[in-house]
This record gives sequence, structure tokens and C-alpha cells, in this order.
Amino acid sequence: MESRLGRPGIKRSLNVGGLTRIKFGAVALLAALFVIALTFWLLRPAGPADLAHGNIAGDKALAASWAKGDTIVLIRHVERCDHSTAACLDSTDGITERARAVAAGIGSQFAQLGLTNADIYNSPLTRTVQTSHYMFNTLGSAQDWLFNCKGTMLRDVLAHKVAGRNLMLVTHSECMAELEKQLKLPTSTPGYGASLFFTVDSANANPKVLGVIEASDWLSVDIK
Repeated sequence: MESRLGRPGIKRSLNVGGLTRIKFGAVALLAALFVIALTFWLLRPAGPADLAHGNIAGDKALAASWAKGDTIVLIRHVERCDHSTAACLDSTDGITERARAVAAGIGSQFAQLGLTNADIYNSPLTRTVQTSHYMFNTLGSAQDWLFNCKGTMLRDVLAHKVAGRNLMLVTHSECMAELEKQLKLPTSTPGYGASLFFTVDSANANPKVLGVIEASDWLSVDIK
């Protein structure tokens, strides 16, 4: 009788013990997955640094590179009209009316850096032609590779970089991402009018990213 009465208690004990082990194993598995995910997140390649908002070291590096003519900057066109409800400047394949002032404002910032030792190129599409025109008060040299850039962006950038002269490229977000991809950098999503800066000299085979300045952030940049 005692043996028969004891069996249900033993079974319940075994069941509780089994459930406890399962729960413990599930918690341990979740903890391990969290640690792995956190490790990958911490070790992920960093995106381009923000050169605005008090990044003194980044601004000094950019100023030094610019002074030596070692800078490459990719500038995304300003707001395109066919992706906006704002009034068009001219045709629908160009920029918006309000973006003209944005382009001019960015251009004035580059003028403070100095444009005498810079070569300026732009994509042949209307939105980049207009951006370049209002940014630099001139028509730049239109280059097909600044639009048809897949697989060739790095090669063409280096081919157009002249020693001692900064290279300024008014282009598209896809081409900016393409250069980052070819340099094995994490691809970023720059806003309209964003400027992505690299530095390159005779000792470097490939450009080194300096950082990015969004169109609305120039007033917080201190480059002397």
C-alpha cells in the first residue's frame, strides 16, 4: 500500500524537476543568444562619424585634409521634386523651389573652406545639375559615372582625384553607398544635401572616411 501511495508523488517530483530543467535551459539559451547578438552589435563596423555638433577632432582632421588638397567629398543632391509635394524649381525631374536655398547655403560653407584648389563634377541628371549650379554658382562638369556607378565608383573616383586638389562630386545616395560598399564600409543613408568626406594621399591606396555633415548641421560645424 505504501509503495502504491508513493508513486504519484515520485512522478510529480520527476515532472516538476523536468519542467524546471527545461525552463532553465530555455533561459540559458535566450541569455546566450542575447550575448551573441550584443557582441555582434558592439563589434559591427562603425558608420561615418558625424562631423557636426562639436566633433572638434573630426573637424580638425577635415580642415587639415582640405588644406593639403587630400579631400574627396560626395554631396547628395538636394530635395528632388518628383519625391516631394513641394513646388518644383523648374521641371519635375529637378529639385524643389525650397531646396535652391539649401544648395546655396551649403555652397557658402564650402566657399569658407576654399574652392580654389577643388575640382567639381556632377551627375548629368537634372537634380544634380541644378544642385551643383546653385551650390557653386557655376555649371560643373557632368560625368555619367556619377550616376551609372555600380561596380566602378571607387575606380572612377581615384581616376579623377588630382594630387593636391580636393575632389567634389555632386551625386546620388546610391553612388555614395556604392563607394562605401567598395571600401568595405557600412553603407549609410545620407539625407538630401549631405556631404560625405574622405581623405586620401599618396601613402594611401584607398580613401579613408572622415565623416558626414548633413545639410541642416553645417551651422554646428567649426572648421578653421
